[in-house]
Amino acid sequence: MQNRTAYNSGGGSPYEDLETQLTVELTSVVSAARRRATRDGDRQVDTAHLLHGLLESDPSVRAAFDGGPQVARLLGYLVQRSIGYGLQWHGTVEDSGAVPVVTEGAVPGWSPAAAAALDGALDRAHARYATHATCLDLLAALVDDPESRAVEVLRRASVDTVRLAARLDGERSGQN
Repeated sequence: MQNRTAYNSGGGSPYEDLETQLTVELTSVVSAARRRATRDGDRQVDTAHLLHGLLESDPSVRAAFDGGPQVARLLGYLVQRSIGYGLQWHGTVEDSGAVPVVTEGAVPGWSPAAAAALDGALDRAHARYATHATCLDLLAALVDDPESRAVEVLRRASVDTVRLAARLDGERSGQN
């Protein structure tokens, strides 16, 4: 089971607790994902919202893919979410099954898979003794859940997720 203390250690709001453990760039991505979920009328931020924010905001995330055409294809799928592709997700909770659904201690406004991805990003940062998770940490955590909406979008855009994960694992040692 994933540790949810990253979001709520008791004192401040869950968002404030989380924000202290993310880089400025990743905090911006999380804020963009929240706005996108609200604008789309979704009850929860899911992994596709996070992927969309990563692709729009961070050059290092875009560089992890196989060039501009692949990124453009991904953004095309993500933009279509509210007008076609992805409508089957509207009003549903993303639960990839990769982690047990936890109602106690769950992060309000976040799908279980999105919360697990943020936990995974923090775990990845802590594994390299960093104090803040980066956008590449979150991308790697998203790719680690093969049943998430983000990975579904990646596959539809013909991204080799195994190769992407290997590339991100290779970059892990180079992050500060």
